[in-house]
Amino acid sequence: MKPKHNIRDPNPLGGIIHTYQGYDPKSFPPPTAKPPDMVSSAFEHLLMYGSMRRFTEEELARAVHLDPSQIKGLGPSIDALIAMLLERKRKILCTYETDRVQDTARRAYHDLAGQMQPPPHLRNRFEREVREEQIRDLEALWYRVGDEQSRFASRLLHLVERLGEKYQIDELAAKYEFTGTKPMTVSEALAIKQELEAIDRLLKQLEEARETAQIGIIDLEALAEFAEPGDIQQLEALGQQIQDYLREMAERQGLEFTAEGYQLTPKAYRIFQSTLLQEIFSDLQAARSGRHAGPIIGDGAVELPRTKPYEFGDSPAHMDIPQSMINAMIRTGPGLPVRLGPQDIEIHHTRNTPKCATVVVMDMSGSMRYDGQYINAKRMALALDGLIRSEYPGDYLQIVEMYTFAKPRHISEVPALMPKPVTLYESVVRLRADMSDERITEFDIPQHFTNIQRGLQVARQLLTAQDTPNRQLILITDGLPTAHFEAEQLYLLYPPHPRTEQATMREAQLVAREGITINVFLLPNWGQTHEDVQFAHRMVEATGGRVFFTGGTDLDRYVVWDYVKRRRKIIA
Repeated sequence: MKPKHNIRDPNPLGGIIHTYQGYDPKSFPPPTAKPPDMVSSAFEHLLMYGSMRRFTEEELARAVHLDPSQIKGLGPSIDALIAMLLERKRKILCTYETDRVQDTARRAYHDLAGQMQPPPHLRNRFEREVREEQIRDLEALWYRVGDEQSRFASRLLHLVERLGEKYQIDELAAKYEFTGTKPMTVSEALAIKQELEAIDRLLKQLEEARETAQIGIIDLEALAEFAEPGDIQQLEALGQQIQDYLREMAERQGLEFTAEGYQLTPKAYRIFQSTLLQEIFSDLQAARSGRHAGPIIGDGAVELPRTKPYEFGDSPAHMDIPQSMINAMIRTGPGLPVRLGPQDIEIHHTRNTPKCATVVVMDMSGSMRYDGQYINAKRMALALDGLIRSEYPGDYLQIVEMYTFAKPRHISEVPALMPKPVTLYESVVRLRADMSDERITEFDIPQHFTNIQRGLQVARQLLTAQDTPNRQLILITDGLPTAHFEAEQLYLLYPPHPRTEQATMREAQLVAREGITINVFLLPNWGQTHEDVQFAHRMVEATGGRVFFTGGTDLDRYVVWDYVKRRRKIIA
C-alpha cells in the first residue's frame, strides 16, 4: 500500500504547480531564437569598400535586424515616449492660431521694402523682385548693387531675412493644423516651428526603433528636452544592453572588434559563403543531385544497377553476387555445391567522380566600378568557393585578378579587391612600356586597363598543371580588352585596338588547344557597345566555349548561348 502524502507537508515530494511563470530571460533574445545575421552586413561593407576600416559599431547595429518583441521593456518604454510627444504636439496645435502671425510677417516684409530707396538703375528690377517674393532673385540683386557697404545693400539683406521668416511661417501654417485662438509673434512662431519639427523627427525615430530595436537611431539629447530623466536613462540602458548583445553575437559569428575596426575570421567567411549558397539555391526546383554526376562510365567507386559479363582486368570487388550465383545454377542445374565459373560472373558498371579544375578571371579594371559590378563578381567568387569546399572538396579553384596585369589571388584576398582607380582621362591613349627594363615597375604603369590576354595566359598556366581532363576558365568582364603583351612589351591602347583583340584571340586559341573550356560572363556596363558583345561572340565561337549575357546587375535573368552543344536556352 502506497503511503498517502499530505499536501500540507512542509517538504512535499512533488509539490503543486500553483501558477505558470512566463519565460523571463536574464539576457535576451531567448536561446531558442535564431541569432541575428551579423556577418552578411560586415561582408557587404567589405565587398563594397574593400576594407573594414570605416565599418563602425553604429553601422553594424543599423544593418542588423532584431525582433523587438524579444527585448523586455522596449515596447512599453517607447510607447510611453510616443504618447508623451503626441500629447505635447496636440497641446501646441490646440493652443495657437497662425492667421495673425502670417499677416504680421507679410506686413513686416512689405513695410521694409516700401522704406527702401534703391538706385535709379535698379528701381524697376527691385520692385519686380519684391512682388515676386523670391529669395534667390533678391540675393542676385544684392550682387548687382556693387557697393556692399551702401545703405541699400545693408537693408536688402534685412529684407531677405524678413522674406525668409515669411516663408517659414507660411510653411508652419500649411504643414500643421492649428485649432487654437492664442496669437503668436514672429519669433514665437519660429520657435514653435522648430519644436514641432523636432517632435516629428523624434516620433519617426521612436517608431523606427520600436520596429527594429535600434535604440542608437534615437537622438537622446533632443529627446531629453521633452522626456523625464528616468525615461532617458532607461532607454540608454536598453541601448547599451542591445549593443552588448550585438557585440557578443558578432564575436560568436567570427567578427573580432579591434582598435582598427572589425576583423573577419575564417569562421565568418564560412558563414557568409553558406548564406550566399542558401540565397542562390533557395529558388531552385528539385533536380537530379550528385557531385559532378554524369554519364561517365569507368573505374570508380559508385556502382550502377547495370551489369556486364566479367572481362579480364575487372575488379572482383564490383561483382554482382546474386546474379552470378543465378547464372551458375541456370548453367549447372539444381543441386549442391553450386560451381561458379568465369562465364557466370556479372560485374557492375561503375561511374567515376571526375575532378574539376576551375580558374576564375575577375576583371578589376576601372570600368568595373560603375553600377557596383565588382561587388557582384566578388560575391560570385565567394559563393563558388563555398560550393566547392562543401560539395566538391576534391576540386581545384583559383581566383585571378585581372587589370593592366593579372595575378593569382587567394580566396581570402577577394573581398578586399577593388577596381583600379582611373589615372588617365585622355580620349585616346597609345602607350607602350618595356617591362624588361629594370627601371620600370608595375607601379609606374596605369592600372585601370583591361588585359584579358594576360588573364587568359595566367589561367592557362595554372590549369595545365592540373591532372584532370575537366578544366574550365570563367572570365568575368564588362567589355573589350584595352591592354596586351607582345613578348616583354606592354601595350595600353584605348579606344580598343584590333591589335589588342588579335593578341587576345591568339591566347584564347592556346587555352582551347589545352582542352580548357572558356566561359565568358559579360556584365552590363553604361558604355557597353555592340562591339563588346560581338567580341565575346567571336572568342567563344573560335574556342568552342560559352558566353553568358546578364540581363541586369542582380543577374536575375540570363540569355545563354551554349556553343558547346549548339543550342540556345533561357535561364530565368
